Amino acid sequence: RLLMSGFFNAHAHTPMTLLRGYGENLKLGDWLNTRIFPFEARLNGEDVYYGTLLGLAESLRFGIVSSTDMYYFCDRMAEAVLESGAKNNLSRGVTCFTEEELEALPAFQETAALFRDCNGAGEGRLLVDLCMHGEYTTTERTMARMIEYAGELGTGFHIHCSETREEVEGCKSRHGGKTPVGYLRGLGAFENRTVLAHGVWLEEGDLELLAAAKNVTVASCPVSNLKLASGICDVPALLERGVNVAIGTDSVASNNSLNMLADMKIYALLQKGWRQDPTLVTPKEALYAATRAGALSQGRPDTGLLAEGMKADLTVLDISGPNMNPVHDLLNNLVYSASGGEVVLTMADGRVLYRDGEYLTIDIEKVKHGAAGACARILRELER
Repeated sequence: RLLMSGFFNAHAHTPMTLLRGYGENLKLGDWLNTRIFPFEARLNGEDVYYGTLLGLAESLRFGIVSSTDMYYFCDRMAEAVLESGAKNNLSRGVTCFTEEELEALPAFQETAALFRDCNGAGEGRLLVDLCMHGEYTTTERTMARMIEYAGELGTGFHIHCSETREEVEGCKSRHGGKTPVGYLRGLGAFENRTVLAHGVWLEEGDLELLAAAKNVTVASCPVSNLKLASGICDVPALLERGVNVAIGTDSVASNNSLNMLADMKIYALLQKGWRQDPTLVTPKEALYAATRAGALSQGRPDTGLLAEGMKADLTVLDISGPNMNPVHDLLNNLVYSASGGEVVLTMADGRVLYRDGEYLTIDIEKVKHGAAGACARILRELER
């Protein structure tokens, strides 16, 4: 058995388990507009509750103890997280295409209520961050006020950033040549703890701005970015400059699983093949991205390491299988040989949540039934 830190998923949309396999082999615009958005428009709170629990069960199955989530119906997501015993940094994705005051937006009112009622719940297992969906889905006035509000609350800020070439070029045309990174930095986002999801199309100036920022994490989502053909995050360039880089699965609609061990392997191999340099992204760097870097991105300095004084957010792997032997270097086997099936136990704050195929806090059959019912209802509605 191998006892180690649990994994920290730095960017997720956990309720989107309900869309697993629903939109495949489509270009991003078609994927969003013909599959994802129409399905999501019919979700209700109960659907999101079951989708969240299904995703949390899958996360625990693969050793993930905490995720950074962006979605809506966040009150039901918080309920699911607290029931499960897992940890989560939860944020309500906000968009705005008008010049309304931020405080007048229903999504902001949900955010404020979520922070008031849930931040620090479960003895600190649940933290609430603020979130804008992206630069291209909100006005500058709204973005600036949300960033300011995050500073007032002393909490984190979560946003999609530089995911596609079109996003970056559109931002430059809208904001006097500024990239999304430059735009956000100019609005003060980097004064807060900030997670930039994706970071695929970063320019040289962006790298320097991120190197100078001390509170910013780039959440690389290698599997999602490959599947949607968005591009490849230049992880080595970020690491060379001392930027904190963590791993995000993104949603299972664009990943199909929440298997952090699989994502960790692709995170490492992708850079070697892309740059034609086998020395890039070592197993040690990949494991750090999936554990300690993710914990720090969530504002959880007391976890992500197997060390005295750290929170017992741990996972145990069975390393007796043939794919894990012989052992010349256990770290190499963990990153390159493990499949995810080796996880036999996951605990958060010292409480065992998953052990040997059993979910100790989640009624998995009830959850699967609830998720299947939600999908069936939505598909019927879409056929009308």
